[in-house]
Amino acid sequence: MTDVLLTVGTRKGLFIGRRRGGTWEFDGPHFNAQAVYSIAIDTRGRVPRLLAGGDSAHWGPSVFHSDDLGSTWVEPRQPAVKFPPFTEASLERVWQLHPAGPEAPDVVYAGTEPAALFRSEDRGESFELVRPLWEHPTRSKWVPGGGGEGLHTVLTDPRDARAVTVAVSTAGVFRTKDGGASWAPSNKGVSAVFLPEPDPEFGQCVHKVARDAVDPDRLYLQNHWGVFRSDDSGDSWTDIGRGLPSDFGFAAAAHPHRADTAYIFPINADADRVPAEHRCRVFRTGDAGRTWEPLSTGLPEETHYGTVLRDALCTDDADPAGVYFGNRNGELYASADDGDSWQQLASHLPDVLCVRAAVIDG
Repeated sequence: MTDVLLTVGTRKGLFIGRRRGGTWEFDGPHFNAQAVYSIAIDTRGRVPRLLAGGDSAHWGPSVFHSDDLGSTWVEPRQPAVKFPPFTEASLERVWQLHPAGPEAPDVVYAGTEPAALFRSEDRGESFELVRPLWEHPTRSKWVPGGGGEGLHTVLTDPRDARAVTVAVSTAGVFRTKDGGASWAPSNKGVSAVFLPEPDPEFGQCVHKVARDAVDPDRLYLQNHWGVFRSDDSGDSWTDIGRGLPSDFGFAAAAHPHRADTAYIFPINADADRVPAEHRCRVFRTGDAGRTWEPLSTGLPEETHYGTVLRDALCTDDADPAGVYFGNRNGELYASADDGDSWQQLASHLPDVLCVRAAVIDG
């Protein structure tokens, strides 16, 4: 069985798991008592680099990196992510850390609260604000969601390093095709049930976006009510929520190799944020959202209340794929067969905020 590194950010520290020969071992917490909202495993370099967005109640938020799989961590002497004085803003949280593709080997993006995009050209040791998005003419009308105004999703196009898609709660999806010099809302067809206008240009409360493994133009979107698919890189969206017990939720992930395959974890409602029908189930589509199937073999069968947050569901790059999720009950689950069956890896952790996994040799 392929060796895998699994990182689990929680409300009170980071836990790191290694699977060798089918056996899991965990250590932690790293960053004890810090909330870890974002993790990245950057495998583009000679050695993997781990990036963690920690949030100390005393010292505030920071970005740490490790080049020895978490044995030691480095915090830059100067803040890695810092708002320039002209913004009159201060960093509250790093919601997302995203290594760009292999064609931009040193580039890492950070999504923050207040909602902004930062770009690093030194593998995440220092970042600069992407000003055109910060200064977008719609910004004055962006409204924080229930969890704050966070830029929580960053997707780079594998065909073109200058094409980047981001999602903001609650402003919706925005795209650039010119390396961040200009940005356009990309929300046509995405609902905003809480706004007077049913199909606004921006203002949707998008919770997560994932890119199809085979067709880069195909995107999957979990909305604040509604699951959607785009076949044109976000120019337009189609509702694919039919057949789900609820189309409200936070998380979305794509299979790392298989076309038309994605995973979500439905939640009952925005006013009842527990698993749909109180059952612990991941739902998978293998036909780009035309149909959905529940995946629950090995998961708890009793009434369940463990909510899965937007970055707490992920896949690795193994074949067959590993699929992982953690919940606010502090439970961590893994599948080594594309989600067909599951095992519990941990329980009684602090709230799980994010999970990331990757195949690691050695």
